[in-house]
Amino acid sequence: MDASDVLSLCKRRGFLYPSYEIYGGVAGMYDYGPLGTAMRNNIVEIWRRLYTLGEGFVEIDSETVGPEIVFKASGHVDEFADKMVKCRSCEEAHRADHLVKELHPNPSILKDKELDDLIRTRGVTCPACGGELSTVEEFNLMFKTVIGPGSGRVGYLRPETAQGIFVNFPNLYRFNREKLPLGVIQVGRGYRNEISPRQGVIRMREFNMMEAELFVDPEDKGWPRFNDVKDEKLKLFANDGREMELTVGEAVEQGVICNQVLAYFMWFTQEFLKSIGVDGERLRFRQHERDEMAHYAADCWDAEALLSFGWTEIVGIADRGCWDLSRHIKFSGVDMTAFKRFDTPHEVERDAIKPKYGLLGPKYKALGAKIGKALEATDPALMENNAVTVEVDGEKHVIGKEMFDIVRVKEKVSGVKVIPHVIEPSHGLDRITYTCLEHAYAQKGDMEMLRLSAAIAPIKFGVFPLMARDDLDKVAMQIDEDIRYSGIETFYDDSGSIGRRYARMDEIGTPYCITVDYQTIEDGTVTLRERDSQSQVRVNVKDLPLVTRAVLCGANIDQFVVADGSE
Repeated sequence: MDASDVLSLCKRRGFLYPSYEIYGGVAGMYDYGPLGTAMRNNIVEIWRRLYTLGEGFVEIDSETVGPEIVFKASGHVDEFADKMVKCRSCEEAHRADHLVKELHPNPSILKDKELDDLIRTRGVTCPACGGELSTVEEFNLMFKTVIGPGSGRVGYLRPETAQGIFVNFPNLYRFNREKLPLGVIQVGRGYRNEISPRQGVIRMREFNMMEAELFVDPEDKGWPRFNDVKDEKLKLFANDGREMELTVGEAVEQGVICNQVLAYFMWFTQEFLKSIGVDGERLRFRQHERDEMAHYAADCWDAEALLSFGWTEIVGIADRGCWDLSRHIKFSGVDMTAFKRFDTPHEVERDAIKPKYGLLGPKYKALGAKIGKALEATDPALMENNAVTVEVDGEKHVIGKEMFDIVRVKEKVSGVKVIPHVIEPSHGLDRITYTCLEHAYAQKGDMEMLRLSAAIAPIKFGVFPLMARDDLDKVAMQIDEDIRYSGIETFYDDSGSIGRRYARMDEIGTPYCITVDYQTIEDGTVTLRERDSQSQVRVNVKDLPLVTRAVLCGANIDQFVVADGSE
């Protein structure tokens, strides 16, 4: 089986279409067809329910365009780049690390000069025309735009949905009644201007993400449901080269995974992926190497699926530490801390700013007292270049060190402010959708089929009359309508032989088919066929509301047998 087989089926049967195909298409862009959209939506709904109903997370929906300062704070403006080379002959651009992936075990960790040297010494040339390659350069992957007319404000299409959650932390913290942990999810589009996207929907310029951000007390490394899963197993490929299968508890005890929260959500991710049809035998977690780690990550593991492209990342589970909130505090000046209340008040020492009111008054006149109060409320840690910035009456003022002293004070406090740490499971929805399709793909003789999980199959039941006459079609149409109106996706088909209709349903992953025949008129039973085993039983029409829901929940069709039957 090759990826082209899967993509060909997907295009033919309405799962995926190349975007703008009538104009020659655009690399790294795909549209979802009717079946692909339905399947993707099923995956999203399962994921959403697991996090909101199962784990108590809340959901938001933030803007896809953001001002430049947001991405300055997040580090994307300065750090979010890939290494690029261009052909001096045909001018085609290429990812430098991709060109040498057969020549180095992990080329993504190489510096620019190291990549350059490897390309020169090994004689790597342009794969398109064989021409000489330019020197390696950094290419920022964000799409730049302008917000507003004229010069406007510089903005970017978001490369991840996470920043929309981080900048809303103060609002979300208040919504959660100022309690930690606080879990937030978001489903939406991200945009990355990939240098040379390949591999179908594995690397796209506009893509769908399902991201979860869990804000936790930095001193609390435990998780309430950890003990429930500590004996469950994970396949791990650590960054020291060890491949192992450990229980969740063993992985934390041995220090392979840094804390219980990260370990729990790695297990949670594994169970979600398996529940939607990702093959557990072709699933592992790979730890990022230190030189490979994202600029914000304290630790990161990728859930990787084995595809025709090789081991491919489909989910990243990162411990982002306090990077994001700390950066937004620094760039916005807004308090984005959480308040950790003590059982009894503590006496603590801390640094504080003591304004020199005798200097502030003559310089700032009527504003002097207000600026002094603002200085007293400012954390000395925010001082930069011997100055702090305060806002008074909507105007910012940079106050130099000569206007205040840093003093040590004692006070009784009922709690302490902390910057929450963040655990982030970030799911590539398009990659997950494709993984489910490829892991479900099978060939039966000269026929293709998708053994999709019933949970994500875009159509749950095919409904057929044996013949489109003698009222068989009317009965079948009524059954189809009844099942659809109960909220279950169906497809009515009376064209061609029953065998061909079964084959069409198998090809798009429909798990069950119902056939109305002449016996239905006699005794009120229909044939229920299961896709993978191809077993067929007869069940009562009046039982179909119960049967359809039961089999979708995993019940065996044999328990609903009225009488053996076959087509």
